Amino acid sequence: MVKYSIVIATYNRLEELRELFDSFHSLATDKEDYEIVISDDGSTDLTREFISSQKSFFNIVYLFQKNQGPGAARNYAMSKAKGAYFIFIDSDVILPSNYLQSVSSFLDKNDIDAFGGPDTYHPSFSPLLKAINYSMTSFLGTGGTRGSKNSIGKYYPRSFNMGISKEIYFKIGGFGKLRHGQDMDFSARIYKAGFKVGFIEDAFVYHKRRTSLKKFYNQIHNWGVARINLGKMHSELYKPIHFIPAVLLIGSVITFALTTFFYNIRIGGTVILLPTLFLILLAFIDSFRSYKNLKIGVLSVITLFTQIIAYGIGSLKGLFQIYILKRDVAQGITKNYYGRSK
Repeated sequence: MVKYSIVIATYNRLEELRELFDSFHSLATDKEDYEIVISDDGSTDLTREFISSQKSFFNIVYLFQKNQGPGAARNYAMSKAKGAYFIFIDSDVILPSNYLQSVSSFLDKNDIDAFGGPDTYHPSFSPLLKAINYSMTSFLGTGGTRGSKNSIGKYYPRSFNMGISKEIYFKIGGFGKLRHGQDMDFSARIYKAGFKVGFIEDAFVYHKRRTSLKKFYNQIHNWGVARINLGKMHSELYKPIHFIPAVLLIGSVITFALTTFFYNIRIGGTVILLPTLFLILLAFIDSFRSYKNLKIGVLSVITLFTQIIAYGIGSLKGLFQIYILKRDVAQGITKNYYGRSK
């Protein structure tokens, strides 16, 4: 019996899949214990041919559908998967050799129905990718909300590294129709259905995420929009920490405008500049301690501020659409977001 169905939704991600499958070849787990379910959401590159070339090495199920988005692709995969557990990973991750061993060891000792693990950087990643990793995993960047021993609040697995029992799928169905934040919605529904959720610290993945500042900005902007949609659907997903970027942006604009109007531009600039310089210094030192690299330290400052601005603008945009324009669902950046490359 297949224990794990590793589900990968993909759309024109051939080069990412090549790297991911290289890591599959290094997995220290019996290939009979898992199947790889590729749910191709309408790729027009050579994804099909590449997957066919791997079928002699792995138990692969290849599915194809017209482009409908990653949620629909994952749902299609679950309807065909045979494993006792479905594990979702993104195509832009690399698996360490002991990934499935870490999952199995945890499940053997803990009675849980759903689980997730952290993401981190691979030594081969570029300085920019390592800086983005810093922004996405450090306390300064996310406030400890993405999952770790020191996380604050409840842990919600995300689809770049997330597992569920087949029973969950049978009881609550699959991912919803949100374009962004659908994994958080799915996790919230899992909790509400009474299932037990665990965090497996040792089951980490190397996550590339976005490969340019522009693409990183677009992704984080959409997450800011998604947070407003999620808060409307699940009130417990609205937390004060999620609004800090928006508050910082509004506060900076108001402070600068008021001090400039009532005093002079020099005072207004100083009021904004001093705390900004402190944050820059703090981020640089924190990143440098982690990576021991000056370039990554500088880039981490840039990615951190990119993240704050993008998330703040995205959440303000979402609030405006939902509570001023009265839309049912706030929309983020969609043009070319799910295109050929990241």
